[in-house]
Amino acid sequence: MAEDLSPDDRRHLLAIARQAITSALSGEATVPAATSPVLAEKRGAFVTLTCRGSDELRGCIGYIEPLYPLVETVSRAAIAAALHDHRFEPVGRAELPELAIEISVLSVPQPIRPEEVVVGTHGLIVRLGGRSGLLLPQVATEYGWDAATFLDHTCRKAGLGPGTWRQAGVELLGFTATVFGEVSRGD
Repeated sequence: MAEDLSPDDRRHLLAIARQAITSALSGEATVPAATSPVLAEKRGAFVTLTCRGSDELRGCIGYIEPLYPLVETVSRAAIAAALHDHRFEPVGRAELPELAIEISVLSVPQPIRPEEVVVGTHGLIVRLGGRSGLLLPQVATEYGWDAATFLDHTCRKAGLGPGTWRQAGVELLGFTATVFGEVSRGD
């Protein structure tokens, strides 16, 4: 589980994320090294980039499934969040000092019933008809949503209407995340 990430593991992952972005902007490739067995385990993770001070989102991309060792997952997600989040222009070199990095290390998604969703604990994935939407656990807390509103917004993220989570055939998955960053949101 992600709870076994030590403070050193967390610092190392944050350093890997920043170095991956810096190297990618310079056209270099980096190969992150795992400094503990936990960091070598295959895990899903997301990297969220925000602007220091304003907390404005600058990019957020990740891997749901545990496809790569955690150090590689974080490196890939950091580069993708900085350069390939289609919602934003790619991050520029001059922006690097003003970016705050947050990492969410995910548990493996499991089927969950709507009545089991705990705001602030669970992240959600909704899938139906080739569409999929995901929201991290911290999103519902940041916006003050209840469970039904969280489910509705996850459906919207998938391009589905609110309340779609109540329909037969909808796949609803839940996961937890260990979230840490360079600067706490709202600071």
